[in-house]
Parts: sequence; C-alpha cells; structure tokens
Amino acid sequence: MGKAEGKGENWHGHVTAVTVDPQFRRVGLAAKMMKILEDVSEKKYDGYFVDLFVRKSNEVAKNMYTNLGYSIYRQVIGYYSGEEDAYDLRKALPRDVEKKSIIPLKRPV
Repeated sequence: MGKAEGKGENWHGHVTAVTVDPQFRRVGLAAKMMKILEDVSEKKYDGYFVDLFVRKSNEVAKNMYTNLGYSIYRQVIGYYSGEEDAYDLRKALPRDVEKKSIIPLKRPV
C-alpha cells in the first residue's frame, strides 16, 4: 500500500505497508509489489523518489530493501511510539537525475 506525497523536489511515492503472509515469503512477492509502486510513482505521478520507514532492528527488511536498490537516507529517533528508531530508506527515480533525494543526512532527526 502506498501513496504520492510531498511538494517540489520532495514529490515522491511513499510505501505505507508491505505485508506478505509467512507461507508465501521468500518467493519475490514483496519485490513485485515494490516494483509496481515504483512504476506508478515514476510513470503516473512523476515522483523524484520512493521512500519507506523500517525499524532499525529489522535486519531482514533492511537487507531486502537494500537488495532492491534502497539506501538509508536518515535515522528517525523514536519513530515507533517513542520506543524504537526507524530508518527512512529511499530509492531515487529517473526524474531525480542528480540523485539529490538520496544523499544521506549526517545526523539522526
């Protein structure tokens, strides 16, 4: 599930949730859903990037998204109910020719 949001060079696709039933994991379904969201963000909404948030402790998700071309843009302190930090992961789309949207911030926010 996702949406388009932002203004100007922050216009982007945002992944709200990706969920795959445990019995159907590790067969590429999440990657297929991400590809669809990326294509819609690029071709229909002409976004600069796609982003999503993942728990800092969720190594499985971080690895999956890294393998799909996402990188850590920033760490968000206390994002999950003040209990756990999140990583804001981003993937630049073709509209962001200079890849400005994925230059990592130097400190957590």
